[in-house]
Amino acid sequence: MQTPHQTPEAQRSVADAPPDNWVDRYAPEGWRPWLRLSRADRPIGTWLLLLPCWWGVGLAMIADRPTWRDLWIVIACALGAILMRGAGCTWNDITDRDIDARVSRTRSRPIPSGQVSVWGAVAWLVAQSLAGLVILLTLGKAAILLGVASLALVAIYPFAKRFTWWPQVFLGLAFNWGVLLAWAAHMGGIGLAPVIAYLAGIAWTVFYDTIYAHQDAEDDALIGVKSTARLFGTDSRRWLLRFGAGAVVGLALAVLAARPHGTALWLALAGVVGFAGHLAWQLKRFDMNDSAGCLRLFRANRDAGLVVALFLTLAGLV
Repeated sequence: MQTPHQTPEAQRSVADAPPDNWVDRYAPEGWRPWLRLSRADRPIGTWLLLLPCWWGVGLAMIADRPTWRDLWIVIACALGAILMRGAGCTWNDITDRDIDARVSRTRSRPIPSGQVSVWGAVAWLVAQSLAGLVILLTLGKAAILLGVASLALVAIYPFAKRFTWWPQVFLGLAFNWGVLLAWAAHMGGIGLAPVIAYLAGIAWTVFYDTIYAHQDAEDDALIGVKSTARLFGTDSRRWLLRFGAGAVVGLALAVLAARPHGTALWLALAGVVGFAGHLAWQLKRFDMNDSAGCLRLFRANRDAGLVVALFLTLAGLV
């Protein structure tokens, strides 16, 4: 499914993929364009989609009690995050192929570089989505309904940067939906705690994706693509502080809404404190003119989210 204009350069790694990533090193050559299309060579996005799911499981364990089914929910969320992040990225690259071809960081992606045809990408999108559906069907009626509802957010997100200065909010709406879905998979419905955590996750997404978007701010201005990085401009640090603080306060309120007691309460709040410390560390090192530094900080948010997931899990188990 390679196009005739493909060049040797197009067969190499995508520009913003980590050096020596596993796809370029170990994947069979014929699979590499498809795995790149799913961003398998850049796993940070999968982590950022998965971690709110694990927050939802941890909050549900605190509010209710842990069961062996939670182990499957954790595994299903991981598998689902891999598949649906891949499907979402494929959809994003289909809709953005013309824009990607005009931005230096993204023109090496599989579609604009000629590694994958548009119709090939559509087929890959369908395959990943169907595999994700199979996993979703194991999580119960409430989770299934939420999973289906999330497709609207996924479909809209790639177009957000064309009509709003706040596409990062639309990304947050989609990327943090898992906290609701995972809670529902355990509890059979929605509660206050996951709704608050969902809002906190949206604030966190605006925080980290604004940092990420500063890599493309100049190119985005030239082609008319909107982002919070362009909107905030030189005032970005102050805006990042606001959204980071909102994420921290929201997570603390979500923990309290789950009504943990004793050791569970302190463990859960310790995770929030660790999360706050990590965001403060990022703010201290943020330089909007350092593209490489922005990418490093963006990737570091995996660790920030893992701190919350780990301590919520420990709190749910005590």
